[in-house]
Amino acid sequence: MSSFSRRKFLFTAATAAGATVAIHGCAAGGGNQAASSPAGGDSAGGSPSPAASIAPPEVTKAKLGFIALTDAAPLIIAKEKGLFAKYGMPDVEVVKQASWAATRDNLELGSAGNGIDGSHILSPIPYLMTTGKVTKKPLPMNILARLNTNGQAISVSKDYLGKKIALDPKPFVEALAKTKAGGKDVKVAVTFPGGNHDLWMRYWLASAGADPNKDVSVIVVPPPQMVANLKTGTMEAFCVGEPWNAQLVSQKLGFSALVTGELWKDHPEKAFAMRADWVEKNPNAAKALTMAVLEAQMWCDKPENIAEMCDIISKREWLKIKAEDILGRSQGTIDFGDGRKEEKFPLAMKFWADFASYPFKSHDLWFVTEDIRWGYLPENTDTKALVDQVNREDIWREAAKALGVPEAEIPKDTSRGVETFFDGVKFDPENPKAYLDALKIKALKA
Repeated sequence: MSSFSRRKFLFTAATAAGATVAIHGCAAGGGNQAASSPAGGDSAGGSPSPAASIAPPEVTKAKLGFIALTDAAPLIIAKEKGLFAKYGMPDVEVVKQASWAATRDNLELGSAGNGIDGSHILSPIPYLMTTGKVTKKPLPMNILARLNTNGQAISVSKDYLGKKIALDPKPFVEALAKTKAGGKDVKVAVTFPGGNHDLWMRYWLASAGADPNKDVSVIVVPPPQMVANLKTGTMEAFCVGEPWNAQLVSQKLGFSALVTGELWKDHPEKAFAMRADWVEKNPNAAKALTMAVLEAQMWCDKPENIAEMCDIISKREWLKIKAEDILGRSQGTIDFGDGRKEEKFPLAMKFWADFASYPFKSHDLWFVTEDIRWGYLPENTDTKALVDQVNREDIWREAAKALGVPEAEIPKDTSRGVETFFDGVKFDPENPKAYLDALKIKALKA
């Protein structure tokens, strides 16, 4: 079969398969929006909807990376459920990465250099790569979707049990000061400099008057190595996604002081990002990939699918863990490990509900502003221009429209408006400079 005929066949099959989408059901984690249920094959089946046909993808293959975390589920499910193939891209590979640094390195290589074209990624990394702050030279990236909101945690060594360490960081900051006074180098671990977990940890500590650059040592540890490093006493605490916080608790090595949704309700988390040159060369394929990811997110967010999702992503080739290690927190049941337990926790991870999938530009603006706060980006960064360059919410909207997503589930604005954090601080995306100026602890660089 010629390449043209094969592409035409794949597109015809994909369009036929994609002609229906079920619009019903409520998403996990509560919220006001219904989740559009994916259709076809192993997905969910359902009633027909006037989904728009899509132009054939320029290629049938893309190489996508992921880290062994629960929030990689949309990429894994899109692969396992045949959703990439459904939209004309049957040769998509989803490849495990050892760390966020390895993800960055493989994105620099691109698939032509035996690397990857896109990835499940910490939302700030595409900005740090685009500006060349973490790469050999600037590598323009595009964010096509947000993969989830909420779902991370700051966990602490069992040595600090009984000190009433929770959302209020003051008891932890006081305990760390005593540990440091005893001659120990106090370390807290994050997953990538300037990444989500780094920013959550820094914000939390700084809210209690601790300077993360002076009062502690912030170290970088890959997510799968967090528990082992805390067990050996390498650090006092870490911030990471699941399953590693739950594993720490189940092994009785520590406890979760808080889950990050408590810091900032329904905060943005991971993103689905691609190299910008790949998107520019393959715009139809980028849209097809986004459609598959969005449909997977809808599926993942349905309560009746959570157990199956955990079974799938826990497999050896994916997270390589026990499904029960992620089932509880995925369902909103949280054992903090210090006697506190929550059932039906409202700030559990969301993949679709409450616009979880949409990449709000206002959220990326906060990430960029915080990276300026801590010196990862220069103070004179044109934040709006940078966000407009990297954030391709237009592709998300095109994909959502092609899927037949109801208008009520598509944000009317690229901003979610003023955000309020747990300590009462507000971020107005219309005036990020005012937010930055008001912060007492920061490390600005020219």
